[in-house]
Amino acid sequence: MSCVVPVVDYEPPMLRTPPQRVRLLRPRGGTAPRRPAPVPVETAPMRAAAGFADAALRRVLEVIDRRRPLAQLRPLLAAGLVDSLLPAVARQEGRGAAHLRRLRVQPVGTDGSAAEVAATYSRNERTHAIACRVEQIQTPTGVRWQVVALHIG
Repeated sequence: MSCVVPVVDYEPPMLRTPPQRVRLLRPRGGTAPRRPAPVPVETAPMRAAAGFADAALRRVLEVIDRRRPLAQLRPLLAAGLVDSLLPAVARQEGRGAAHLRRLRVQPVGTDGSAAEVAATYSRNERTHAIACRVEQIQTPTGVRWQVVALHIG
């Protein structure tokens, strides 16, 4: 049975100072070995997983913000995950709307039927993390994606 695992609620106080310029130090002469850039996964199943995860995580954030009813998550999330979101919904009252910012999909296995998703979202001026695992499941109407694990930070 999957469940939402709460992260320890530690938020440092917000600093109201202007950002400072940061100088990046780079090695001179090109002697340092360069790591190759990660190759994006552009397979059809991963594009489908990314599209589904984007829509599902946006709905999760909208439910937590009380902009959508909880019942709209039932087809997207595995049994038990929807009910485990209730404490998160209660904590977010009056804290501003969350906006999904960036999403990264990593395939699990070689058949393209599962992926792990890491994303960031912002609420007010803070940035938070959210992660999930999506898998293809067989239904009477065919194969579809479903969130089987969810971690909200």
